[in-house]
Amino acid sequence: NIHVGRGGRLTRSMAALSALAQYGDNESEDGDEGPDEAVPLPSELKPQQFALQTAPDVDIALEKEKRRQYPIIAPSTEVVYHNPRYEDMYAPEQGPLAPHQHRRTGKLSGGHNHHLGDVQPTNMHTFAFDDQYHGYNKAERERQASAAESKPGAAGPSAAAQAAEGLGALGESGAPRPKAAPGAAKRRRLRPDDPFSPYEFALSRDDSKQLERTPEEQAIIDARDKDRAAQRARADEGGGLTEEKSIFHGKSLTDYQGRTYMHPPAEIRSARAEHENFLPTQLVHTFPGHTKGVSAIRYLPKWGHLLLSAGMDHKVKLWDVCTSRTLLRSYLGHAAAVRDICFSNDGRRFLTCSYDRYCKLWDTETGQCLGAFTTKKLPYCVKFNPDEDKQNIFMVGQADKQVVQWDISSNQPVQFYNHHLGAVNTVTFCDGNRRIVSTADDKKVLVWEYGIPVPIKQISEPHMHSIPYMTVHPNEKWLLGQSMDNQIVVYGVHNRFRQHNKKIFKGHLNAGYACQIDVSPDGQFVASGDADGRCFFWDWKTTRVFRKLRCHDGVCIGATWHPLLPSQVATCGWDGTIKLWE
Repeated sequence: NIHVGRGGRLTRSMAALSALAQYGDNESEDGDEGPDEAVPLPSELKPQQFALQTAPDVDIALEKEKRRQYPIIAPSTEVVYHNPRYEDMYAPEQGPLAPHQHRRTGKLSGGHNHHLGDVQPTNMHTFAFDDQYHGYNKAERERQASAAESKPGAAGPSAAAQAAEGLGALGESGAPRPKAAPGAAKRRRLRPDDPFSPYEFALSRDDSKQLERTPEEQAIIDARDKDRAAQRARADEGGGLTEEKSIFHGKSLTDYQGRTYMHPPAEIRSARAEHENFLPTQLVHTFPGHTKGVSAIRYLPKWGHLLLSAGMDHKVKLWDVCTSRTLLRSYLGHAAAVRDICFSNDGRRFLTCSYDRYCKLWDTETGQCLGAFTTKKLPYCVKFNPDEDKQNIFMVGQADKQVVQWDISSNQPVQFYNHHLGAVNTVTFCDGNRRIVSTADDKKVLVWEYGIPVPIKQISEPHMHSIPYMTVHPNEKWLLGQSMDNQIVVYGVHNRFRQHNKKIFKGHLNAGYACQIDVSPDGQFVASGDADGRCFFWDWKTTRVFRKLRCHDGVCIGATWHPLLPSQVATCGWDGTIKLWE
C-alpha cells in the first residue's frame, strides 16, 4: 500500500490520475448521448489512498524453506553436504559474471585475463564455429552481390540479402540459402583448386567488354599455358631427365707427363696439412663464369687445387684455383637450377641435386654422368657417407619431409627417414659417422642412428628457428648451425647434443637465406656470408667478429676455407661470381 500526499496537500500529478480514474464514458449503452459531467478541479479533490501492485506476492518463508532443502549449487562448489536433485546438479550456469572474477575459482583476476579484455570459455562445435566464421566473412560480399538482384521498386531486402545476414551457410531455420539470379554478376576464384584464393572482381557487362584480350595477347597466354602443362607432364612422368654432357675448356687434357688436372701441383703437395690459419685481407681473383647466381662451392678434398661450383644457370663448373685460375670443365645435364653439390672422399666423383628433382653422379676427370637418381620429389641437399667402405651410399634431404638413403650400386633407395614435419634442409654425419643430424623447415633438429629410421633425439624449443645449413667443427666435437634469427648456434656432439649457450655468433644478416658456414682447418675462425654481400669472420673462443669483407653485390651465399693454404678463402654470391681472398 502506497499513500500519496504530504501534509494534507495533493500533488498535481496525483490529482490528474484521480481525475482520469473518475472519467467515465459519455456514451450510454443504447447510444444516447447524456449530459456532460463536470470534471472536478484539483483544488476540489480530497486526499485519497491508492494501492499500487508493483510485484507479485512472494511467500518469503516458503522460498527460504525450499532453498534450505535444495540450496543452489555454485559452479565453484566442490563438496556438498546434502542430497542434491538431478535438475540442480545439471542446471545451466545463470546470472551475470563480473569480468574481473573467475567463474570457477571465484578469485579476482585484475580486471582482465587477456590483453584485449576479458575472455571467458564457451563450448561450440567445430562445424558451427567454421560455419559462422566463413559466413560472417562472406556476408558483406553477398550483400553487395544481392544488390544487383534487387529491383528498384522491390519492398524490403532480397532473399540473398536476407540469407547474407544469417550466421552461416544455413540460416536459423536450417534452409539453404537461395541461389543467385541468372542475371547477377558471377564471381569465381582465381585458382579453383585453392579455397583461400581471392575472388575476381565482379564486373559489369560494359567493363568486361573493355577488358577483353586481343588475339595477340590470347596467343601469348595460350603458349605460356601450354609450356607450363608440358613441364608439369614431364615432371610427373620423370621427364626432367636431360642429356648429360661435359665441355672441357682447357688447352690439353694432359700435361707433358700424361697427368690430368686431377694431379695436384708441386706447391700444393709441399704445403703442410697442419698449419695455423690467418684471416684474408684482399681480393686476388674473380671467376665470372656463371650467367646466374652461384648456389654452392666446394674445394677438392685433401688437396684443394680445384674448386667446384653449382649455378642457377643449370650448370656445374670446375675451376683451377692454384696455377692458371681458369675454367677447366662444365658439366651439363640438369634442366633447372642446381641446389647442392658434394665430393666423394677421393674427389674423383661428385653428386649434384637440382630443382628438376634429380640427383646425378659425375666423374670429375672425364665429365661422364655415372647415374641419375630420383623419387620424383624435390631434393634440397645431398651428402656422401664419409666412411671409406660406404662410398656407394649417399643421403638426400627432400621437400617431402623425409631423408632418403640411396645405394649407388643398386640404383635404389634403401632407407627412408620420415619423422620431420617440413622440408629437410641439411643432412650431417657426426660422432664417427655413426649418427646423422637432420634439420628441416619444422624448426626441429633430429638425431638418428645410421641405418635406423627412428630418431634417438629431438631438439625442438619454442625459441628455435629453422636451420638451413649445418657443418661440423674440425675437432668433430661441435655442430654449427645457421639459424634464421641472424645467428650461428652450436650443439655438442658428445654431450647429448645440447646447445652451447655461450657459443653464439652474431652480427650478420642471414634471415631468409641458407648461407654456408665453414670453420678454418685449425678451428680458430668461423666464416659465413650474409644477405648484404659481406663475409664475416668470428673468433671461435671469444665469438667476437674479427673481420668483415665486402665480397659481392647481392647475397654472399657461400664461404669456404682452403684445406691446405693458410689464408685462402673462396666466396660465391647471387651476382654470378666466385672470388678468391688471401
